[in-house]
Amino acid sequence: MNSKKPFWEKPLDQLDAGEWEALCDGCGRCCLHKAEDADTRHIYGTNIACRLLDRETARCTDYPNRKRHVPDCLQLTQAKVGEVTWLPDSCAYRLRHEGHPLPEWHYLVCGDPEAVHAAGASIRGWTVAEEDAGDIEDHLAPDPL
Repeated sequence: MNSKKPFWEKPLDQLDAGEWEALCDGCGRCCLHKAEDADTRHIYGTNIACRLLDRETARCTDYPNRKRHVPDCLQLTQAKVGEVTWLPDSCAYRLRHEGHPLPEWHYLVCGDPEAVHAAGASIRGWTVAEEDAGDIEDHLAPDPL
């Protein structure tokens, strides 16, 4: 019997670069615009998708070159994951950083990359394109992240 843990159950600092990238659940929620309240410093989510986000697949259309097109795109690293307070509660990076298991719908657990969408955990079906959004204030989530 092989008692070796699957890589997604290992601590984040034990993952190699390929395992780190594979941990992403493909929800696309980190690729939605955020707004910070200048007075309170609260960060609010929106339903506005980054111009590089394919709103059907919830994947970046130019992931390797995204920083060239969107300079303020966050490159999430093992060192930063604990500092990024706006990551969704269901984010695999956040969950593993906090010592929690991946959800049953995560493709590494269930084997189905469409499960994130079926579970309603992705951006599919409820976002607006950046070029169609207008004022960001019209798209703020009611509660800070």
